[in-house]
Amino acid sequence: MPIQLEPTPTFAARLQSADRTLYGMWSCAGSPLVAEICAGSGLDIVLVDGEHSPIGLESILAQLQAIAPYLAVPIVRAPIGEPVVLKQLLDLGAQNVVVPMVDSVAHAEAMVRAVRYPPHGVRGVGSALARSSRWSRIPDYLARAHDLVSLTVQIETADGLAAAADIAAVDGVDAVLVGPADLAASLGMLGQQNHPDVVAAVESVIEAGRSAGTPVGVNAFDPATADRYAAAGAAFVLVGADVTLLARASEALAERFLGDASGSSGSVPAAAY
Repeated sequence: MPIQLEPTPTFAARLQSADRTLYGMWSCAGSPLVAEICAGSGLDIVLVDGEHSPIGLESILAQLQAIAPYLAVPIVRAPIGEPVVLKQLLDLGAQNVVVPMVDSVAHAEAMVRAVRYPPHGVRGVGSALARSSRWSRIPDYLARAHDLVSLTVQIETADGLAAAADIAAVDGVDAVLVGPADLAASLGMLGQQNHPDVVAAVESVIEAGRSAGTPVGVNAFDPATADRYAAAGAAFVLVGADVTLLARASEALAERFLGDASGSSGSVPAAAY
């Protein structure tokens, strides 16, 4: 007789039970080994990035499998808010998904429908063929799928900011993630994530989420800014990424042991080609 399996709690459930801000990091390298290292770090969240990283479905699957034995909750950011893409991510076993660039209530509602089966949504039914149901080893998966998936929508434009309170109130949106980099760009402050106006905008979304009863998280790789957002009521903060940690740490090694001899341009001398 097949083993009967029980899926892990969703990100939404984790947020509901948390008595503190949750902290996490991005997995962007596309490596299951690196994702596993991140998952064992003690952080609460590992967010696999399918939008700005060289990551496809097979890589996402392998990373989810690598993260699975650890306590960190795995989340996957879709490259785009498109029902077919979300269907594929859900079927390969991503219980927790983030949709980028959600600008309106209509878009948020469409994403809710994309992660739900009919009659409440448009998710295609292929669970018997998919890891999501562990190939029908999760009892009553189709009937329970609504409770086994969590949806986070990302606000990162001026339009999304203006609609933040209404987006946070959409039934089926379990959390909101603010992207300060794109938000700063949309507000005319490219590269100025810590500009006072951008920080104030982020805090306004946190407050909008609080009023709607929806947890709000934010990217903040600067520790002081992360502390500020946590103090402002952010339910979760993403405080680093595997690739940026490796880049800065390797640069620090070069500076420590080579100093100016390491070169400042990072380019390979022409004679080496």
